[in-house]
Amino acid sequence: MSNKAVLGALSAVLLVAAVIGTVATVASSNHKAASDDSLAASSKSVTAICASTDYTDVCERTLSSAINGSASPKEIIQASFMAAIKEIEAASHLSKNVSLSATDSMNKDGFDICRRLFEDANEELQAAFSETHDLDGLARRTDDIKCWLSAVISYQQTCLDSITQPDLHSTMKDGLVTASQVTSNAIAIVDGLSSLFKNFQVPINVTNIASRRLLSQGSDAKGYPTWFSAHDRKLLAASARGELKPNMVVAQDGSGDYKTINAALNAMPKKYTGRYVIYVKAGIYKENVLVTKDKVNVFMYGDGPRKTVVTGSKNNVDGVQTMNTATFVLCNWHFPAAEGQGFIGKSMGFSNTAGPEKHQAVALRVKGDMSAFFNCRMDAFQDTLYVQAHRQFYRNCVVSGTVDFIFGDSSTILQNCLIVVRRPMDNQQNTVTAHGREEEKEETALVIQNCRIVPDKRLFPDRLKIPSYLGRPWKARSRTIIMESTIGDLIKPEGWLPWDGDQFLNTLYYAEYGNRGPGAGTSGRVNWPGFHVINRQTAQAYTVNSLIQGHRWIKYSGIPYLGGFKN
Repeated sequence: MSNKAVLGALSAVLLVAAVIGTVATVASSNHKAASDDSLAASSKSVTAICASTDYTDVCERTLSSAINGSASPKEIIQASFMAAIKEIEAASHLSKNVSLSATDSMNKDGFDICRRLFEDANEELQAAFSETHDLDGLARRTDDIKCWLSAVISYQQTCLDSITQPDLHSTMKDGLVTASQVTSNAIAIVDGLSSLFKNFQVPINVTNIASRRLLSQGSDAKGYPTWFSAHDRKLLAASARGELKPNMVVAQDGSGDYKTINAALNAMPKKYTGRYVIYVKAGIYKENVLVTKDKVNVFMYGDGPRKTVVTGSKNNVDGVQTMNTATFVLCNWHFPAAEGQGFIGKSMGFSNTAGPEKHQAVALRVKGDMSAFFNCRMDAFQDTLYVQAHRQFYRNCVVSGTVDFIFGDSSTILQNCLIVVRRPMDNQQNTVTAHGREEEKEETALVIQNCRIVPDKRLFPDRLKIPSYLGRPWKARSRTIIMESTIGDLIKPEGWLPWDGDQFLNTLYYAEYGNRGPGAGTSGRVNWPGFHVINRQTAQAYTVNSLIQGHRWIKYSGIPYLGGFKN
């Protein structure tokens, strides 16, 4: 057994002891001998808990400096979160100072993006930290906490991507190194605890769970979660019958409550119990919509993805940061993030009409946790669907584009969708995905399951001449899985495209399982160390129930889904 494995086992033993109470916190003492014993015990605890992290030296340094004298394992875990919070605060201060040297509007906007993302990162870290006050809280919400921490790393990378001035980018990159490392370490520590509870089947105290509306409580006799309100039950029943009664109606012709989607969102009450339903009547809505993070529990639906369309044309060539080009932006994340509060979008279209010559031009950007879309369309060219962060699910949707047109650093599954590859500019090649995972410990992946990947009618005549690929690695740990899908003959035999030479080819994770169609053969696929043809057991980790815990929230959205495999 390797030293790292031995230390990892020691960490597990230490934490088990902490959970079941067989080891008490080392008491502080005024006697020098007792004090020395206390320090030694703390040092051993730090070493054991840091063993499973990727940045062990950073972990031991930051935790040791944060702990004075005796410390329980719980306090050490809390210290790992505080280290991440302090580093994000430091990065925020750094960005404010460095932004003063920005000489153009794009980089000034980039630093504004950094400011907003660091605010979000701090909020999510604080939310995660609040769950560490008791081990029950950690055990109940480990999936949520790992998701939030992964989003924090994603935000850091998005900040860096927004700064293009070389000297300023270098300064910010150096300033974010430790922030990324301590956040990664925190994920590793929480993941170790999560595995611990599962392996040792440690019982969890659920006495106070009811007030927090956690889905892990189970369900009632009719199969609804116990926190599910009577209003939500009636809503789902009405949705199934096609009898939804919206809280607001948006209609361009004045027949509704508001003429624009933004006006309806702005009028939404600050406090509302149950799903808030917005019906958007058929029409072309030329507006850039923002669903802010406090707009939780929204269900927005239209008359069909080709009838109710939100459209815009912001783009990178015209001087707009990629993140800000999106026609429809979904940021609703709120703590306490009661499961079931995620956005639901149904029967709507989202479009960016900037065209291929304008390069990055996003139709839909999503970073709201537990977001689900059903029977929707996302149409653009480069960077159509920006799955920025958190857990997302798309079912029976159409996504069209050319270059990297499904991209981001989230845990996203597209299921039973039609993925349409469009004709790019003459000097371009198509890449369906570009996942942006940077750290090994991030709980993120992009999964395409039981979908069809096909050329549109303009590409079809030249589909064998214009190169098209399943994806390329945007970041070092890019992770994309294509499974149980029909892949058309437009996809090149090698399947995947490098980003920049041999960069990331050893660290990425690309996998295929159970695909069909003329483009699904794997004999001619790339021979990169990071590419794999996987079996059913390995693919299980990337199903809806495993990757995004869909059984805990999609089930109650009214959207059909496969929790496991199609076949």
